Amino acid sequence: MSQKPNILIVDDDPHIRDVIRIALDTQGMRSMEASTGKAALTEFTRSSFDLIVLDIGMPQMTGFEVCKAVRQTSDVPILFLTAQDEEVERILGFELGADDFVGKPFSPRELMLRIKAILARGKAAPQKAIENGRLRAIPNRHQAWIDDTEMVLTGTEFSLLLVLLRHKDQVFDRNRLIDAAYGGHAQLSGRTVDSHIRNIRAKASDLGCNDIIETVHGVGVRLGACAK
Repeated sequence: MSQKPNILIVDDDPHIRDVIRIALDTQGMRSMEASTGKAALTEFTRSSFDLIVLDIGMPQMTGFEVCKAVRQTSDVPILFLTAQDEEVERILGFELGADDFVGKPFSPRELMLRIKAILARGKAAPQKAIENGRLRAIPNRHQAWIDDTEMVLTGTEFSLLLVLLRHKDQVFDRNRLIDAAYGGHAQLSGRTVDSHIRNIRAKASDLGCNDIIETVHGVGVRLGACAK
């Protein structure tokens, strides 16, 4: 029997934590709760989690600050809860390493569907590696390497890179890239896609690959040679 997913719920509102905990319970998932950012980081160091549901607008230490701290040591999926549906806020969250957003007030059913989708992306059995130049990725393991060094990618970053890797000679505009990665169901705008592309390029550049993604001006992007 597979182990139940363990979810960390971080929100300063006890009612919201209760709603999420009950929804997780009904889906057979385990959960732990934290009412502050500092408490969340403490719990994170004590236990192993499969996903973090993280409120942005907390006092003292915001969800963004918690996310930044977590990303220093882990690529655990992070789903943000936000009271504001502003694109700037989403872009910042994605740049910090978020995997998805759900706006408040939220439907518990929608939240569970998004949690399941994130968890499913990392559960499938390993597949054969796909290679291009110095880049290598194993799709269902959510892992990519430049030479022998692993790139630490969020779920969204990996999904977008994988589309380009699977279709090496094709040029994708923003909308087509979203459709190919998520079947058109993700709430990603063109600007948030650009943010993810910048993140992928920066992470590859840190490992010495400066041409992982090429821009075809006026058309879109495609996989680069990753040769330098």
